[in-house]
Amino acid sequence: MTTWSLRRTVATGAVALLGALPVLAAAPAHAGDDVIRRGSCTGHTDWKIKASPDDGRIEIEAEIDSNVNGQRWRWVLRHNGSLSARGISRTRAPSGSFSVERSTINGAGTDAYRFRARNLRSGEVCVARVSL
Repeated sequence: MTTWSLRRTVATGAVALLGALPVLAAAPAHAGDDVIRRGSCTGHTDWKIKASPDDGRIEIEAEIDSNVNGQRWRWVLRHNGSLSARGISRTRAPSGSFSVERSTINGAGTDAYRFRARNLRSGEVCVARVSL
């Protein structure tokens, strides 16, 4: 192979690679990859948290399942350490659970979420964490 044809081959490859860069940059960082975590609270209650990419944002769904209807829980959702939402929810029939859904910004790098809920009567605590 001559020097001229080698240079032409390298140049053609570089042009093809540069042409592909805009397509690579446009791909979402977490294309359709939900992250789900499950665990137990300090008593008999279970928790689940799910993070899902959604149109440039991240949808968070946290669920507390105690199998007991009518319990009141105070909860806090933190995103990268900052307060994102808080409230009080009540477990409902038929499953004795409640869920909290929020949509947050998708920051640069990894987004870390922490959902903490405390049963207002028993004091049982649930702490769920997920990163995306």
